[in-house]
This record gives sequence, C-alpha cells and structure tokens, in this order.
Amino acid sequence: MRILIVSQWFQPEPHFKGLAFAKALQARGHDVEVLTGFPNYPGGKVYPGYRIKPFARETMDGIVVTRGYLHPSHDRSTRGRIANYVSFGLSSMILAFTLRRPDVVYVYTPPMTAALAPVALKLMRRVPFVCDIQDLWPDTLAATGMVGNRRILQLVGWWTNFALRRAARIVVLSDGFKRRLVERNIAAPIAVVPNWAPPEIAALAKSASPPTVRDGEPFRILFAGNMGKAQGLGTVIDAACLLKKRSVDAEFVMIGGGVEVDQLRERAEALAPGAITFYPPRHPSLMGEMFEQADTLLVHLRDDPLFEITIPSKMQAYLAIGKPILLGVKGDAATMLARAEAGLSFTPEDPEALANTIMTLMSMTAEDRVRMGKSGALFYQEQLAFDIGVAAIEEQLRLATTSER
Repeated sequence: MRILIVSQWFQPEPHFKGLAFAKALQARGHDVEVLTGFPNYPGGKVYPGYRIKPFARETMDGIVVTRGYLHPSHDRSTRGRIANYVSFGLSSMILAFTLRRPDVVYVYTPPMTAALAPVALKLMRRVPFVCDIQDLWPDTLAATGMVGNRRILQLVGWWTNFALRRAARIVVLSDGFKRRLVERNIAAPIAVVPNWAPPEIAALAKSASPPTVRDGEPFRILFAGNMGKAQGLGTVIDAACLLKKRSVDAEFVMIGGGVEVDQLRERAEALAPGAITFYPPRHPSLMGEMFEQADTLLVHLRDDPLFEITIPSKMQAYLAIGKPILLGVKGDAATMLARAEAGLSFTPEDPEALANTIMTLMSMTAEDRVRMGKSGALFYQEQLAFDIGVAAIEEQLRLATTSER
C-alpha cells in the first residue's frame, strides 16, 4: 500500500507514532510518506535547524517528510493554540494535493484540524482514511479548560463528527472511547488498539538490568511528562505536605514541561520545601538513570468523567520500564493496571488517598514491589508492545482500502 501519514507532530519532536512507526510500516513492504508541521512541540519554539516557511521537504531514515506552515505555539494562550492547530490544518490540506495519490491515509489526532487534509482527499479524490483518536474533541478541550467558549466547542464538535463520519475506519486507545463514539452515532468501524511505549523507552527497558531492590532513602516517586491542567498535579503538592507532616521519608521527582510548571514549582517551594524536586524536560532516551533511581512511577489526571475512558500514554511507558505504578486515574486505565497487577490505584485529586497509597506501597516488602514491576513489564510485552500495535493498525489500513473498492 502507498500510505500517507498525516500528523501535526513528528520527529525531532517527541512522538511515539512518528518516525519509528513510519519505518515499521515501510519495513512491512509499504510505500510510506509523511505530511507534518515544523517541529515546535512542546515548547512552542521552532527547533534548531528549522525555520517556518510555506513548506519544506526532507528525508528521514528513508522516509520522505513534507512539512507545512504552522503558527508555533504551545502555551496558555487559547488564541495561540487555535492559530497553531488551524494553520497546520489549512497548510496540510493544500499540500496534500501536491503529493502522490496514496492508497490510504493514516491521520493522528489530536488536533482534529489535522483531519482537514484526509477529509479533503476523501471528498475530492476518494482516498480512504483511518483516523487514530488519542483525545476526544471537543470533550478534552472542555475538560482541560483549554476552550471555554460554547460556540467554539460546538463548532469543534460539528467538525469532529463530520470528519469521523467520513473515515473508512477509526482506531481508539480504549473501550471507553469506542463506547463514546458509538453514542455519538459514528458509524465507521472502530478498532481498539492500545498505545505502545515510545521506542526510546522500550529500548531503555530492553537494555536495563532486571528490576532489583533499590537501596537507600528517601522513597522516591517519579512523575515524568507534561504538567498541564489535565494532570491536576496540585494534588501531588498537597500529598507531599501530608507526608511531610507525618514524617514519612518520601520524595517526589517531577520531570517535564508544561503550562503549569512554574506555578507548581512556586507552590511546592512555599508549602513543601525539599519534598519535591523539579527537572526540565529531557529526551526519553536520557531517562534511564531517573527510572533506575525511582521506587514507583506516578500517573495522575483530574477527576473528570472524560478521563475515565482515557489511558494516558505514560501508562505503557511505565509498564515497559518495569517499576510499580501509582495510578490516580479511574476507569479504563485502572482496569488495565489491575489486569497487569503492576501497581496500586488511588482516587484522583485526593491528596490524602495519594499519601495513604504511597505509605501502603512503602509498607510492602521490596520483593513484592519488584514483583509488581516485573508483572507490568510482562503484561506490556504480551499485550501492548510496538510490533503488536503496528500490526493492528496495518490491518485497519488494509481494511480501509478494501472497503472503498
């Protein structure tokens, strides 16, 4: 098949369904091309070696990549984010018609504006597309507070439904997502394909020594990733205060960027000095030492009904690493953790629940914690690994082409 991948994010930006995914499809005998934007995520600043222009083409490890104009932005500004999403959607739609006609398009969302090009190719050239949904729009926009304007949310909802009703097939990351789309009367076949860990994380896990008991104190809780409104990380600061009052020898390590970082750091310094250490974002391939030094890995999202059907992408990364997980997410993510027997769950946005769960984990023997980590790693390899996910999406792309004949 000749496959066009449309994604606003692509390497050198951190993107787990980026270059490695494209190369895997190519290795399976497909002709793969990529349509993306100029790299600026997560900081909103264009990467060194790139500059914004109408378009550019390059070849990355044998994959032809066309980059379209976008307005670089990734901060608190709603207008900036809208400009970022819409500018890429429009430029990619135009550029799509300058590329060779593909047999099928794979589009990664969010943002749903990335679907402009696939929808246009479907309507004008009858090219089928498969839409991979990582966030449900407009639900996520409302839940995270990114957009509060009712008219904008209604417009986004209309466009999302319009695009999805023209997809040949849809890929979602959880059963909850599938149920929600069925409720919205989306008729396209929907396949549940859980995410895999970023290739760099999987490589770290593969090369790491078998999990062992970590010597030394304090008990270290690691959070790595975006620190935005959806993560609700004020709960961590409040839990750190509780643990400090109880004289529990625990330390939080927070690695990453995001719109909430500065506010969180200031609040932590004021309320729980010395209990939380912040580090700037680092490439996944450089996370090995931080994972090694962690006793448990933290996942947390706000207590919102939308997140009950969400499985955060760091779940797969943490499972692959093989350390016990502290999970503050209800629903499908908690179900996955229970199936993997890889950690403990607590009620999201409940500092006392988090503090108590940390103390429960600390009270377990180190061998039991190691057993949890090994169980998670085995679950990942058997259920969620890269090759399993790629094969599942490849099958959806193949079915999309046959359904249009």
